[in-house]
Amino acid sequence: MTDCIFCQPQPYVLENERAAAFFDIHPVSLGHLLIIPKQHYATIFDVPQTDKQAMADLIDQAKAYLDERYQPDGYNIGINVGAAAGQTVMHCHVHLIPRYHGDTPHPEGGIRKLLPPEK
Repeated sequence: MTDCIFCQPQPYVLENERAAAFFDIHPVSLGHLLIIPKQHYATIFDVPQTDKQAMADLIDQAKAYLDERYQPDGYNIGINVGAAAGQTVMHCHVHLIPRYHGDTPHPEGGIRKLLPPEK
């Protein structure tokens, strides 16, 4: 798709034949990665099983990469599907967000409390 930003060349950190990972340009924390299928699919529910498996494999590789590079204390993994759920780029992507002790005073609630409310 020519108008999809994720279908344009990205500075991949990791990739395999069917999926790629790159740093989020608006990171929630140090090391925040996006994992995408290389083929354009709007949501995770549109992605064929072979590409989902490639994404899952890359999530594992990305965790190992982030563990070595940044030594996070935990992770949030998130997928937004549709505008009502906060998806702003309509190309399937998985957020792999490293978390660090003290990056938020009360981490209970996970992703729900990770992002500040919109003003």
